[in-house]
Amino acid sequence: MSNKKIAVLITDEFEDAEFTSPAEAYKKAGHQVITIEKKAGNVVKGKQGEASVIIDKSIDDVKVEEFDALLLPGGHSPDSLRGDDRFVEFTKKFSDSGKPVFAICHGPQLLISADVLRGRKATTVKPVVVDVKNAGADFYDREVVVDNDTLVTSRTPDDLPAFNREALRILAK
Repeated sequence: MSNKKIAVLITDEFEDAEFTSPAEAYKKAGHQVITIEKKAGNVVKGKQGEASVIIDKSIDDVKVEEFDALLLPGGHSPDSLRGDDRFVEFTKKFSDSGKPVFAICHGPQLLISADVLRGRKATTVKPVVVDVKNAGADFYDREVVVDNDTLVTSRTPDDLPAFNREALRILAK
């Protein structure tokens, strides 16, 4: 079943490829990618300066029920967003819904703040490993870790082929 709606929580200083690569893969497979930030129409820029994204929706105008999956790209974006309770609450509700969450690099920082990693299998970029472990996750240093087909995590842009493959497999269900 294609044409699933994927929410993306994103703001300035996201890791360019960790948004552009999955977004292109999802779109190519027939899915919709909806970017969410503080205000629709904002333009956010990647930390490498290679990508800029026009925001589709404000966090105030979206509900978990509207989406089939959630993408959390890395870079500085997740750390910035987790300072805003609206993004943490959306992440928590999404995770609690049982719908799939795809988080790469620093993306799990939103999952840590939402307190949804306890007892889950996950991986992340090296600087966030201790935080993921302290949040109660079972950490694995692998290119991709899939927990119950509802959480897909990867470490760095080098892991994008495996990250995208697993996300697309789950979206195809």
